[in-house]
Amino acid sequence: MHKLNLQPGQIIMETRRYVYILIKHSLRLLPVRVLSLMEGPGTSSASEARGPSSDVVCVKTYTPLKWTTQEIREAIPARLFERDTMTSLQYLGRDLVMMAVLYLAVSRIDSWFSSFAIQKTEYRIVTRVALMLGHWILWLVYWWFQGLVGMGLWVLAHECGHGAFSSNPIICDTIGFVIHSSLFTPYFSWRISHNRHHINHNSMERDEVYVPETRSDLGIPNVSPEHVNWEDFFDDTPLYTLFMLVRRQLLAFPAYLLTNVSGQKSYPYPTSHFNPNAVLFMKIQRPLVILSNIGILVAIWCFFLACRQWGLGTVLKIYGIPWLIVNHWFVTMTYLHHTDPVIPRYRGQAWTFARGAAATIDRDFLGWQGVFFLHGVSHYHVVHHFFPKMPHYNSAEATKYLKTFLGEHYHYSDEPILKALWHSYNTCQFVEDEGDILFFRDKRGRCALQASENVTQD
Repeated sequence: MHKLNLQPGQIIMETRRYVYILIKHSLRLLPVRVLSLMEGPGTSSASEARGPSSDVVCVKTYTPLKWTTQEIREAIPARLFERDTMTSLQYLGRDLVMMAVLYLAVSRIDSWFSSFAIQKTEYRIVTRVALMLGHWILWLVYWWFQGLVGMGLWVLAHECGHGAFSSNPIICDTIGFVIHSSLFTPYFSWRISHNRHHINHNSMERDEVYVPETRSDLGIPNVSPEHVNWEDFFDDTPLYTLFMLVRRQLLAFPAYLLTNVSGQKSYPYPTSHFNPNAVLFMKIQRPLVILSNIGILVAIWCFFLACRQWGLGTVLKIYGIPWLIVNHWFVTMTYLHHTDPVIPRYRGQAWTFARGAAATIDRDFLGWQGVFFLHGVSHYHVVHHFFPKMPHYNSAEATKYLKTFLGEHYHYSDEPILKALWHSYNTCQFVEDEGDILFFRDKRGRCALQASENVTQD
């Protein structure tokens, strides 16, 4: 009898593939009429031109950026690159105060409703139901805002990892390590891979995360689109798509840290941020990876101590659900920063740092809440990719200069975030195996842009 020689990693991947197929076909049996309303481009007026709108394979041409990073830097006043530790600490203090106030407010919700309302049998049933709804509405409000505050703290620790929080690396690493560890992010390990992501942004061969699938990865034949049965590859019901999207929103970041999901495909599976010997790290960086792991272990220990003191249910309501919301916002922001029909990927000599840095998009993420709670990390993300050491409080003004200089190479979208998430998730499916400048193709092999020529850097 023939024996299969499968490595443990291959066994895991094959098992996961068959489980997904089972779930996919099971969900096809369920009603999906309401979800079908979410399908299609559905973009705002500022974004309609970015999605394929017909059966034309590619509808517009694209000429890549010609300027160097130094030329772009000279267009922005030097004062905007200055870091002020006290200003950064003020933002940190503000976020910590907001987190504490929210906690103090919510810590009394259950006891107040239990003693004053829910257990008072003299109230009529309608009144008790109304009070119960009010009880859970207050919890929803807490989860929403505590999730935003937690994401804002994560962003400040992310600035520490870039050295944008302060010119003092000890201050940056101390604050970043404590905050990220408390949010179950291995600070030094993630800092190392994330900085390499910035250095190689949107290089198909060297980028660290959100490396797109290619035509051959999905097994799509390299023939004219009209000769491909696209339903064989993308025949997903809206309900199944929603299931996969929700799964990714909650679990993608831990999965990336653990197994390099959506990371560089040249790395062996699984490549973990918790493994000091992983190809992600040089030998000299291994002690920092171990220190990051210690920080995570301490955070887990504190979590279990809290559960013993206050109970698992309470800890999940106070900390667990806001943490999941932080994961949701993190995945949403980073995915939409790097995934859009107009964002190019580069191969070989066509890639330069400036071209890679410009290949991201600013978004009106949650309006004023994104600016206030999330420190404008999505509103002013393009300038961050050009100059990651620029502090966030200077990004708004710097973006005005950058936008003027870049012209058509500056990308911005005011599309509502959840709509943009659904649109990009359904539109950006794969890129071609060949070519120096690549754009996402949709479920029918169409793309919004194509390179006017395979331009390499002179």
